[in-house]
Amino acid sequence: MVFDYVIVGGGSAGCVLAARLSEDPGVTVCLVEAGPPDHAENIHTPVAFGRLFRTRFDWDYDTHEEPHLGRRRIYLPRGRVLGGTSSTNTMIYVRGNRADYDAWNQPGWSYDELLPYFKRSEDNERGASYYHGAGGPLAVSEGRARNPMASAFVEAGAQAGYRVNDDFNGEEQEGFGFFQVTQRDGRRASTATAFLAPALGRDNLVVETDLQVHKVLVENGRAVGVTGARLDDAVTLRAAREVIVCAGVYNSPQLLQLSGIGPAALLEAFGIPVVVDQPLVGQNLQDHALIPLVYTHSQPVSLLAAGSPEHVRQFLEEGRGPLTANGPESGGFIRTRDDLTAPDVEFLSAPVMFADSGLGTPTHHAISFGPSMLTPRSRGSVLLALDDPTAKPKISHNYFADPADLDDAVEATRVGMRIARQSALDLYTEDRHEPPASDSDADLRDYVRHYAHSIFHGVGTCAIGGVVDAELRVHGVEGLRVVDASVMPTVIRGNPNAPTIAIAEKAADLVRGIASPPPASASAQPASRH
Repeated sequence: MVFDYVIVGGGSAGCVLAARLSEDPGVTVCLVEAGPPDHAENIHTPVAFGRLFRTRFDWDYDTHEEPHLGRRRIYLPRGRVLGGTSSTNTMIYVRGNRADYDAWNQPGWSYDELLPYFKRSEDNERGASYYHGAGGPLAVSEGRARNPMASAFVEAGAQAGYRVNDDFNGEEQEGFGFFQVTQRDGRRASTATAFLAPALGRDNLVVETDLQVHKVLVENGRAVGVTGARLDDAVTLRAAREVIVCAGVYNSPQLLQLSGIGPAALLEAFGIPVVVDQPLVGQNLQDHALIPLVYTHSQPVSLLAAGSPEHVRQFLEEGRGPLTANGPESGGFIRTRDDLTAPDVEFLSAPVMFADSGLGTPTHHAISFGPSMLTPRSRGSVLLALDDPTAKPKISHNYFADPADLDDAVEATRVGMRIARQSALDLYTEDRHEPPASDSDADLRDYVRHYAHSIFHGVGTCAIGGVVDAELRVHGVEGLRVVDASVMPTVIRGNPNAPTIAIAEKAADLVRGIASPPPASASAQPASRH
């Protein structure tokens, strides 16, 4: 089986690439996904995303014991299904901050150069503007649940002294408001439904599901295909032009290492022939740690009531109501210090008891919110644990290894507790679930170490400028690229799904040799920017 392009991983990036590359009828494309098709109803019913955790649709990863979190292992869900994590996430559409991309300092990857790719994807129900696109494949919509707790949280942010922001992807990121979501008519819009599904009728596109790739084949310094297995049946797929790895922040570096591309000492220890000694593969791992604050109350308006017959009817007939809830409906971006030029914290507020990294069963009506730490200094790694390609990798996020990260988390948690005391939240903060002992530095440090968890935003393990060049080509191997969140040199200030889609849009142009669209022009920006 020979194709021009073999894409490994049918997730947020892979589905975009498969759709874009197969627009050319003169090439053949094979998209390979380890998981099943995305037919399950829980995937398309937004509120049910938590029911996908630790099922067959989840890679169900954990970190190694985290030394600065009391040696806890932190749960890391990853979508193992067509659409990848865009089929299992909370659907928040946030691009990050201009400062993120400009700080990468990589040719072609500034904010102004990426903005056209964000807009190309987007079908924003607000319509086209300087910052937004309309008519693209990806539906970006207002949330249709509008829980009263979401509105109360925005009001509480304003009462605490922060501005209200109606567009986190517009001129300014800072402030409190409602998130836009990747939904169409109240149902999830993943990259599988938005990009891949309309392309499935093309004769030049083949999609292989339930097929896990074990190795990239490299001959004479060039990637020529992949090998893998569907159950116990070995499969080989050849690539005449390129192999494109879109397996995600944990699986992409693992696959490169299994293929002989990685730290030589590690590969030799497992008896893997070294193709390229690249010590940066799997390094530079970053993530947003979230510190949860959960308040219980007696108001019967949380997502505990989402499955009532009335709400089911509303969802099926109108595409509205609690079953469309994405979890964090509202939130805000703040700076914990006045000397910062961009936010370092994202607050996420959900009208439900979100405990134990989302693995706990809600037992009370509750509101859950807390700071997600956007600019970590700490770095972790993804390394082979075994040479068996079906074994999970050793993931060490190393949260709070840098003491300054813990200082910032303490201050951000203190801000969250201050927001909780605002009158707008009085109805919803009757009791605290497992609260900090006090707001002293010592007690808050202890609380962060005991309760902080991932908010599932890992990036950086195959970074541009290290593992790949500015065109996402793997150093030292021809015909091989990586296209997913792992190529981000630093984690963006926000939820990484939208940036991953933009990265894939740009990668499609790079692979096809199409000139990038002109960067956003400063003269065309809204006058209020100046």
